[in-house]
Amino acid sequence: MHQRWPDRLWIVRHGESAGNVARDSAHAANAARIEIASRDVDVPLSDLGRQQARSLGHWFAAMPEADRPDVILTSPYRRASETARGVIAAGGVHAGVPLIADERLREKEFGALDRLTKLGIEQHFPMEAEARKLLGKFYYRPPAGESWCDVILRLRSVLDTISLHYGGKRVLITAHQVVVLCMRYLLENLDEETILTIDAQGDVANCSVTEYAFKADRDGSGDLALVRYNYQSPMHREGTPVTAEPDPKVTAG
Repeated sequence: MHQRWPDRLWIVRHGESAGNVARDSAHAANAARIEIASRDVDVPLSDLGRQQARSLGHWFAAMPEADRPDVILTSPYRRASETARGVIAAGGVHAGVPLIADERLREKEFGALDRLTKLGIEQHFPMEAEARKLLGKFYYRPPAGESWCDVILRLRSVLDTISLHYGGKRVLITAHQVVVLCMRYLLENLDEETILTIDAQGDVANCSVTEYAFKADRDGSGDLALVRYNYQSPMHREGTPVTAEPDPKVTAG
């Protein structure tokens, strides 16, 4: 029987970005808007984010060669693809492993509320702030943006692609905080209350690892089982500072 799932699946949030740093500055100043000059898709890693990506690559490089990723899928956003390239440069994958950008792994679209702090949303879009309180972050869709459900819908097709093409492989995904959480929702068959409880327990750290392993049944079928979530040891082992700031686009959910 053909194995549907990868042997290993690692889902990694990108390293600290310039947008994360700008968000912290906006909140410290009690500002309504997060000041970033470029498009969100073009926001790069910070110097610390590049260091975090190297540390993650060293963690993979310390594994036996047969256990390292042999497929890399990344969000096309610069901060995610730079994280993947940092892992590659640090020797974390086999030579010649391709880096495959998949737009379905992109950041959650925040639409008209993009780059506004909570204060900014309350000032400029008070009705939207009330709507979000009523519906909750799982179902609330900002104008021209996405709800968590919308992200989950596109990630369902990502998992279909993975199961179709990468059964028995070792797959690394570099993406975003909401993608990590929504992947957990799908892979573990969670409900709204459970995934929002996990989210409320703390942000997904930059370059942290969420890992799944294939568990075979007697008939040769099987499923992916969670091994670890928000795992930060790749940074700790090298003394790299750990950061966990939400992205500017997810400031209000």
